[in-house]
Amino acid sequence: MSTDRSIRIGIAGMAGRMGSLLVEESAAQGTVSGGTLRPGSNSPAPAGVHAFADISALAEASDAVIDFTSASTVQTHARALSKAGTAWILGTSGLSPADEKAVEEVAALVPVVYAPNFAPGVNLVLALAEKMAAALPGDRYDAEIVEMHHRRKIDSPSGTAIGLGRAVAAGRGVALEEVIESGRHGHVGPRQPGAIGFAALRGGQVVGEHTLLFAADDEHIALTHRAFDRRAFARGAVQAALWVQGKPPGLYSMMDVLGMR
Repeated sequence: MSTDRSIRIGIAGMAGRMGSLLVEESAAQGTVSGGTLRPGSNSPAPAGVHAFADISALAEASDAVIDFTSASTVQTHARALSKAGTAWILGTSGLSPADEKAVEEVAALVPVVYAPNFAPGVNLVLALAEKMAAALPGDRYDAEIVEMHHRRKIDSPSGTAIGLGRAVAAGRGVALEEVIESGRHGHVGPRQPGAIGFAALRGGQVVGEHTLLFAADDEHIALTHRAFDRRAFARGAVQAALWVQGKPPGLYSMMDVLGMR
């Protein structure tokens, strides 16, 4: 990946675990224009990085803003970035339908790279998941997704797990919302044919583990990705910030950044 010091990259939530890594990777590949701090946070800004008062000020000073903050900020950030005309690299998970609609609306005005996961390996898994689902019919191969994350993760299933589910659904030509089975508990009855099931585990310091299982009567096929360091997500996000420069408004994914579609 080439370095372009003319690109000003802003980091939303720069003092968090992901934010500090994003600052480091952005500084290595471009120019860090600054960042924002979580309201009420006592965490200091990374050394030498300017702290802007809010997302609007950061957007005005940046060519692209990388945002791994919280679903609660999405609609506010969407308004600020669309007003400033700044590209948005969005890796926040747990978005509601209204949040996703806000992302789609801002993508009509500025380029947005929105991905459930920015690690290159995960995006290869997503591509494989869709192809496998197309080849393995839902009436014979039950699709189950198991994910595990650290104890502090607040949304479930994870954004990457939902991305896997959507890839399977796309391969089978259905909408995930029509076939999802998540949070099974008690006497829920037999598994529905063609369902896509989810199970979420939480504990310890697990960065992220995802397994997609296709289970038939006579064989099981498992596709697994394990992340050991959040830096993989940070590097992918910075790659997306560099790639999106000069692109027209639109809703892009990491698949586009990696040239996989």
